[in-house]
Amino acid sequence: QVQLVESGGGSVQAGGSLSLSCAVSGLPFSDRCLAWFRQAPGKEREAVAVVHTTSGDAYIAAYVHGRFTISRDNSKNTVSLQMNILKSEDTAVYYCAARSRQLPCSTDPGSFGFWGQGTQVTVSS
Repeated sequence: QVQLVESGGGSVQAGGSLSLSCAVSGLPFSDRCLAWFRQAPGKEREAVAVVHTTSGDAYIAAYVHGRFTISRDNSKNTVSLQMNILKSEDTAVYYCAARSRQLPCSTDPGSFGFWGQGTQVTVSS
């Protein structure tokens, strides 16, 4: 059974930090694209950060560049998102997602077949 389980969401004041983690089980971790997406109320789901588990190549969306960092731990089958200097506009449900193996990384949520349940991040100003 494939499972992506996010943890680490919560509430923080603007300027603060949060770290999200996603534990992946039930599918091979290597040679796979993993991503963090977010969705705010009334808005479309958007890519925040993407990483390839084997190459380590990463993409950070422009609207969080310099504040967020994505990393993966191949020994623990986890992908993390470190979020610093949080802003009220970062408030959203954050989702971990995995793409089918051996496919290139993408920022299109429709191209990811495996999803976590989401974790709420609320930033108050």
